[in-house]
Amino acid sequence: MYEKTYPSKRFNITLDFLKKHIKTSETIFDLGVPNPFSKIMVDNGYTVINTKGEDIDNDQSALQNENYSVFTGFEIFEHLLNPYTVLQNVKADKILISIPLRLWFSPAYRSKTDMWDRHYHEFEDWQLDWLLEKTGFKIVDKVKFTHPVKKIGFRPLLRWFTPRYYLVYAERVKSDK
Repeated sequence: MYEKTYPSKRFNITLDFLKKHIKTSETIFDLGVPNPFSKIMVDNGYTVINTKGEDIDNDQSALQNENYSVFTGFEIFEHLLNPYTVLQNVKADKILISIPLRLWFSPAYRSKTDMWDRHYHEFEDWQLDWLLEKTGFKIVDKVKFTHPVKKIGFRPLLRWFTPRYYLVYAERVKSDK
């Protein structure tokens, strides 16, 4: 069978991880407007609902009003001021989240021209783990991976072996109450 590959190492790893844990029969609520990866999910047989561009820090109604069984947030939690409240409002029992990790040798990303294209949070892995635990999720699987850049220099060299992304699959912990 022909397996399509994508130009980004990150997209290939994320798609393989998604396929490992989520069936195409499940409906995905993907946090964020339609984007290249949500299109990849659709091209691979998934039904995907995206947000409409609302400020998710202030308006989480879509999380409660849409019908979905899986929640995804790929490289978006770092842009949120309050990811805790977002996770509290997720009604799915399965979530996949990926984040860029905070790198000791690089400052947090901040666009000088786009006020929304900034990283309010750059997590360490334990911080996302704790956030998921505090909001009632248990991590089932996780992976870290590098994202080398084709540049010359000390920081580009470090990116070859320092993990940049953290990808997590978690399920809601069922309460005995």
